[in-house]
Amino acid sequence: METLESIHNKTEGAKDLKSVVSAMKAMASSNIVQYNSAVSALGDYYHTVALGIIAYFRAEKIETISDKKEPKEKNKNSREKLICAIVFGSDQGLVGQFNDSMANFVLASLNGLPGKKVVWAIGERVQLLLSDVGLNTTTLYHVPYTVGEITPLVQQILTKSEESLEKHSIDEFYIFHNQPKQNSGYQHVMQRFLPLDEKWKNSLQKLHWPTNLPPQIAGGVRPTLLALVSGYLFVSLFKACAESLASENASRLEAMQRAEKNIGELLDNLNKKYHSLRQSSIDEELFDVVSGFEALKRVR
Repeated sequence: METLESIHNKTEGAKDLKSVVSAMKAMASSNIVQYNSAVSALGDYYHTVALGIIAYFRAEKIETISDKKEPKEKNKNSREKLICAIVFGSDQGLVGQFNDSMANFVLASLNGLPGKKVVWAIGERVQLLLSDVGLNTTTLYHVPYTVGEITPLVQQILTKSEESLEKHSIDEFYIFHNQPKQNSGYQHVMQRFLPLDEKWKNSLQKLHWPTNLPPQIAGGVRPTLLALVSGYLFVSLFKACAESLASENASRLEAMQRAEKNIGELLDNLNKKYHSLRQSSIDEELFDVVSGFEALKRVR
């Protein structure tokens, strides 16, 4: 049977837990602002790089980018196309289905692509989930926890992916990450990363050159293109990582909001129980006093 003391102890414990939840909510909100600000700051840089690539296409009169076609009849020495999925996950708790839903999304998306698949996972938890569904996770990166840690991670992935393309060990790269929605929550995103293709070029052509003057390239053509493409790839990976971290904190914020609501309801119930039990105790004491007084009156 519950006592006033036990209910009081539960109430104090719930209040302490509510304080922790409030602190985690504030931290998650602060992190979301931090990562969203990092993504916004890349906007102007991305726009400049994209315009530079458009200038290159116009100056060199490049109309299309031809994809490498596979032969209709494969010979004995030809190998099956190898696709690499770069998957951003989370290694922290209280994120709900963040990693589980991402793993299911990656599996469903890769099943629609022909060829063998390998996975480079950012986060040990999502790596384990991807391995459980049968995907070959060959590379593991640690999840960055600050904006400053994103750049070294991006540089590592860029270096390894460029080496793999040059050695022809991997044919295509796709990025999988969670992206915050405008109002709340997040959504899964898949984008082709490398090699750059006609679809990528068409997406850049949606941007308009800001003046009527034709663009010109200063300096060597090839070094200029390499620098622009490197900048584009860097921004793409950085943006995916920052959006993934923002989505992780958005998921944690939603979990903390649900927890805060549940704790509030628990505190209301405990307060009602406490006051009800206290009133019952007072009624019993008053009844004992009245009964004793009536007994004394009969004795006299």
